Amino acid sequence: MPKSITPHEALIYIMVTMSAADRKISEIELDRIGDTVKQFPVFHDYDTSKLVKTAENCGDLLSEGTALNAVLDLVAEALPLKLRETAYALAVDVAAVDMKVTNEEIRLLELLRDALNLDKLVTAAIERCARARAQTL
Repeated sequence: MPKSITPHEALIYIMVTMSAADRKISEIELDRIGDTVKQFPVFHDYDTSKLVKTAENCGDLLSEGTALNAVLDLVAEALPLKLRETAYALAVDVAAVDMKVTNEEIRLLELLRDALNLDKLVTAAIERCARARAQTL
């Protein structure tokens, strides 16, 4: 396991881990991750050519049997306080992109909330915003 990662890598690790939570990474989830990295202001100075390698590094950690808590600790250590709510919002977006959130994804969101020391009311508001954005007629 790497000793440290950058904040950009931490955000990508969160999205990849969320995508893999139900043991199947869908094309729509991968597209959301790619779109997020291309469009969100937090990634404006990120070299997008590193995205695939960063995602692979995260996948390697998870497939090596590295404890999920160890990955979450790595992510929490890399993220400044001001990006922790952003990280949670990115995880929620990836979980919700396919219009269904599995029990595994819900559990990962709980673990992420705890690892990032986020308030339950804040995370509930982030989740509610994601539901509002995803509404259809």
